[in-house]
Amino acid sequence: MSQHSTSRRQALLQLSALAGAAAAASTGWAATPARPQVEVWKDPTCGCCHDWIAHMQDNGFDVTAHDSGNTAVRARLGLPQELGSCHTALIGGYVVEGHVPASDVRKLLAQKPKAIGLTVPGMVVGSPGMDTPAYNGRKDLYDVLLVTKKLLGSGVNTSVFTSYRG
Repeated sequence: MSQHSTSRRQALLQLSALAGAAAAASTGWAATPARPQVEVWKDPTCGCCHDWIAHMQDNGFDVTAHDSGNTAVRARLGLPQELGSCHTALIGGYVVEGHVPASDVRKLLAQKPKAIGLTVPGMVVGSPGMDTPAYNGRKDLYDVLLVTKKLLGSGVNTSVFTSYRG
């Protein structure tokens, strides 16, 4: 290869690299990591579900909501009814049931345990989405539970992932 061809090829490679960097910078792609994707199933009229979705969005998650209820999807994803709440989400391959704080979802995604996911069973006052002014600042004690499959047989085990004690 001649010196002229080599120089021209190097110049084209440099221009290509610069163009790629400029395109990435102009779209924000290079500077901004991807926001975790959340898919939520909920009742169309549930206000606390809407408030939990806002909590997740405010904490850097992109949310897609399905107003179709969550009982069937909860069962399909392997979470027993007794661990249920008013909405079910799928995030990074994990089930997130109920009013789980965004910080716990981030911790789950960082730790990547072998688990079905997290749950806050019921409708705990003071948890994200259940913490509006209507509750006058009340904060009930609750645990976020890590749900895992039983090693033998069917069913699930739970353990405390995070405790909220006031």
